[in-house]
Amino acid sequence: MTDLKQAALDYHRNPRPGKIEIALSKPCATQRDLSLAYSPGVAQPVLEIEKDPLAAYEYTNKGNLVGVISNGSAILGLGDRGALAAKPVMEGKAMLFKKFAEVDAFDIEINADTVEEMVETITRIAPTFGGINLEDIKAPACFEVERQLQEALDIPVFHDDQHGTAIIAAAGLLNALELQGKTLEQARIVCVGAGAAGIASMRLLKALGAQPDNLILVDSKGVVHAGRDNLNPYKQEFALKTPLRTLEEALDGADVFFGLSSKDLLKPAWLQKMADRPVVFAMANPDPEIRPELAHQVRDDLIMATGRSDYPNQVNNVLGFPFIFRGALDARAREINMAMKIACVEALRQLAKEPVPQVVLQAYGLTQLAFGPDYIIPKPVDPRLIEVVPKAVYDAAVRTGVARAQAG
Repeated sequence: MTDLKQAALDYHRNPRPGKIEIALSKPCATQRDLSLAYSPGVAQPVLEIEKDPLAAYEYTNKGNLVGVISNGSAILGLGDRGALAAKPVMEGKAMLFKKFAEVDAFDIEINADTVEEMVETITRIAPTFGGINLEDIKAPACFEVERQLQEALDIPVFHDDQHGTAIIAAAGLLNALELQGKTLEQARIVCVGAGAAGIASMRLLKALGAQPDNLILVDSKGVVHAGRDNLNPYKQEFALKTPLRTLEEALDGADVFFGLSSKDLLKPAWLQKMADRPVVFAMANPDPEIRPELAHQVRDDLIMATGRSDYPNQVNNVLGFPFIFRGALDARAREINMAMKIACVEALRQLAKEPVPQVVLQAYGLTQLAFGPDYIIPKPVDPRLIEVVPKAVYDAAVRTGVARAQAG
């Protein structure tokens, strides 16, 4: 681990600090180039944009530029470390946008402690961008920041810690349930962790067809039930009238454990109480709620996913956000709505059922890989992602009337 820590520091420091840079997209070598790029030629697109704001998509990089924005209040699993400490993570996000979907991104770290400060700051700089990716903002503030920004702006605002995790996990869950001979409509699901990803996942699963009475949310104080008087509005949305009070009680007979909490939370004895052919998504990072080795010792009939790359079925947000924004930007969408999120879920779900390209097998040192208990979600290096997911998102944007580009 010490070697890994030093390697990470060396990676970020050498041969030059950071992970991203700005590159030119137009020639800038002659007097004429300079005349067109700046004065006097630049006045022409200025006048066009003044007449029609949508012309900014034609004459500037707005249509391919995302702001990756954080206040550093919930950095990875490290908690509130401040805006500046969030910069390596935001640079990394910008790097992934470019690598996987050719989306340009600026990382922006802001000193803003309140919802009001964040919303005001982001609203003021929003004209620069075609979309806003919120990142590492603590709950419950993150919900309100996203809601207010989406109401105020005419570009997509997407909190990846919420929706990215929810979308990828939902795609994998639907496939896992199918393999287990179960349906989302019938499954009893216990979601442990009532933060950004947990609440967003519950909302998405409900939109996909999960029955509200079968969605049991558990936070650090136990089951979120209607008798509690310490619930914020986001938890209250999922408060059930139930006698269940503890995670152990909730898991008795449950079909799905959906973990977005902390390491070693799922006890082997509790896993044993789950229904036949259970699905366990232990997505806490870097250490899951239960180790796959232990889970498989306890139950030989389960399908399991984690957030880690060294186990099968990694719930990895890079399967989503670059391609979701690619589709939304190409559509010049005003927002990323529920239909677009569901379109992404379905695209990922179906892609996992297709024959796996040789390049993916080579990248993972495998001779074969096919849809089944150890492969319910596509791999991040799958070259078909850029072909399939953006189109699904684009088409959903057009279909739901939030696109400003024509169907394609």
